[in-house]
Amino acid sequence: MMFIDPHAHMVSRTTDDYEAMAAAGVVAVIEPAFWLGQPRTNVGSYLDYLSTLVGFERFRAGQFGIRHYCTIGLNSKEANNEALAEGVMELIPRFALKEGVVAIGEIGYDEQTALEDKYFRLQLDLAKELDLPVMIHTPHRDKKRGTSRSMDVCIEHGLDPAKVVIDHNNEETVRECLDRGFWAAFSIYPSTKMGNERMVEILRQYGARQIIVDSACDWGISEPLGVAKTARLALQRGIPEEQVRLACYQNALDAYGQSGQMKEADWLNPVDIDQRALYEGNSILRGGREPRVEKLANRRSMDDLIIK
Repeated sequence: MMFIDPHAHMVSRTTDDYEAMAAAGVVAVIEPAFWLGQPRTNVGSYLDYLSTLVGFERFRAGQFGIRHYCTIGLNSKEANNEALAEGVMELIPRFALKEGVVAIGEIGYDEQTALEDKYFRLQLDLAKELDLPVMIHTPHRDKKRGTSRSMDVCIEHGLDPAKVVIDHNNEETVRECLDRGFWAAFSIYPSTKMGNERMVEILRQYGARQIIVDSACDWGISEPLGVAKTARLALQRGIPEEQVRLACYQNALDAYGQSGQMKEADWLNPVDIDQRALYEGNSILRGGREPRVEKLANRRSMDDLIIK
């Protein structure tokens, strides 16, 4: 079975992760623009970061047989730095139409401040103007209210729920999200957002229509095999294969494919992997390493499926 991880912060991950994901069946990742864990001090660092998402990271993933797409946006946390936010808002239109950009995101609320609300709304208007899907980050605190508010604001700005992915859902928010016609995404993130046993029970209760599974793997304690492990666990627990395929592959393709930038043919007819290739004069190889991809799947075990 092929998988798409539609929320993976790969700039924070190693090449081992790309190899393990490819060995587990991941054919494509979507990397949302987000917070680095340390506040950016100027708009120049944001410019370089967005350039990496549409440039070197796309190249790096391809060297391991995975197609890389991204979303472009000002994250909610840094929306609270108004001087930085104003500068970033000038950059976003320039990046949003580049090759491989499948949505505006991840945007939304963190502490649900006035500045977060301001830049969330401005970016929704931009997504509507550019006819791009939207990836919404829902807050970790006061989640239910923040999730409802996010959907309210999307409707207020005239967005079609079928073009909006509400991410980081849980048992408290999923029903409203589905009932209102939005895509409901779940981040399989250890200890905090969602474990995959809980995810399997959500699939059993609601089915897979409009549901998307992702890993949200980043620089924290996270699991880049979250989608593949959840799929295998779901099959073991009796979820029909077609339901697993919808949640771990097809729905992400349908949602983000609306951008016109992401097509199944991208990975069904892949380009050759050639690690001798250079990106702006630089290779992914270091220290005279031979340009061959080793089979390292055994370095990441798929035997322990539970993510608590």
